[in-house]
Amino acid sequence: MASMADAFLDRRFDGWTRCPAPAADERDCPFVRLLGREAWLSLPLAVRRRFLRHVTAGACVTYVGEVAECRISVGGRVLANLVRLVGAPLPLHDNTGVPACVSVTEDIAGGGQYWTRQYGRRDGFPQVIHSAKRFAGKTGIEEYLGLGLGIALRLSAEDGALVFRGDHLFIAFGRRRRLCLPRWLKPGDLTVAHIDQGGGRFAFTLDLVHPWFGELIHQVAIFADEGIG
Repeated sequence: MASMADAFLDRRFDGWTRCPAPAADERDCPFVRLLGREAWLSLPLAVRRRFLRHVTAGACVTYVGEVAECRISVGGRVLANLVRLVGAPLPLHDNTGVPACVSVTEDIAGGGQYWTRQYGRRDGFPQVIHSAKRFAGKTGIEEYLGLGLGIALRLSAEDGALVFRGDHLFIAFGRRRRLCLPRWLKPGDLTVAHIDQGGGRFAFTLDLVHPWFGELIHQVAIFADEGIG
């Protein structure tokens, strides 16, 4: 006979796994507001549905897949290791064909979302990257990396892809005060894209290109919607 503790855990686990994040009203969706309705409607329906999901307290949206492509230059490896001081937001290894997982939960304090990305390795523990997306700042959307460091993003819809481009780095002091860092401190031009692949699958691409040193990092991971294997 199951104990009361077992029954409690079963109820909690059931709530986490079987209660998907509800769809938000487009009028209240910050992605629609930032893109504009015309650009938003140019995106595939599957992309709009994913970004309309409102991750409430207790809910967790999870996408599972694998790393399909990854290139890291010598300069990219140096940079990726330097920024380990703020949570290692860049891939440290160029393994492909390894598992990848993304989990999205609510950021209650910041009014945004926590993104946890896990990338497998051929040997050793997987790399886990934590960040928080918040709808704030001059560009309307920011990604917090760690130790107060963040990057302001600009959102666009391009050829059916939802694209996030790095605008500038900043250091946050509390919720409202930010110190924008000089643009020459940017490690390169960052572009992240969400590209629908059809059949409930999508590509997550990350490119970091320096104006002098060229491509530093290129990564493509393919993910499936929840419930699709």
